[in-house]
Amino acid sequence: MYRAIFKSLLDRCCAALALLLLAPLLGVIALTIRISLGRPILFRQERPGLHGEPFCLVKFRTMTQKKDQEGKLLSDDDRLTFVGRFFRSSSLDELPELWNILLGHMSFVGPRPLLMQYLPLYSKEQARRHEVKPGLTGWAQVNGRSNLSWEEKFRMDVWYVNHVGFSLDSRIVLKTFWEVLRREDISPDGETTMEYFRGENP
Repeated sequence: MYRAIFKSLLDRCCAALALLLLAPLLGVIALTIRISLGRPILFRQERPGLHGEPFCLVKFRTMTQKKDQEGKLLSDDDRLTFVGRFFRSSSLDELPELWNILLGHMSFVGPRPLLMQYLPLYSKEQARRHEVKPGLTGWAQVNGRSNLSWEEKFRMDVWYVNHVGFSLDSRIVLKTFWEVLRREDISPDGETTMEYFRGENP
């Protein structure tokens, strides 16, 4: 009953309340990005949702759009600003995903939505991570986050799919607050962003 009905209902109610309560903070963050980075304020990208169906994920933008002499975007590390690093380390850049939760694209807890191009690269077992809605936080995020290997992340995602429940979701949410306060494992050691997944046998 929780997985089939109450989880989605609880997600949407909590997302609506959070958006209302956090509206002033969201406004301050948006203004800060507008001043420091310009437009657009939001980063939008198509991501796979439940059963791999695409949806438009929204986050606060944390990078500039600087390009090299050939017109190619610079590396993530070169484009990530001081303000962007702070928003990422505090997870404030993720707050617009509350809108995705309100629309029913995402859940508060579930495997993180990755890139569309990863879909054909998953093994049959790894693809099971899409049997539930993607989440704002998840089991992998509170058990190593970005310092996990892809294999470890996917194994934890599938474990979550097999054990979805109110008690587990509550534990993950509470642990997420602690992880955000610690501000550790935001990105892999020595890297700005996670390396691309290239399949089991790249």
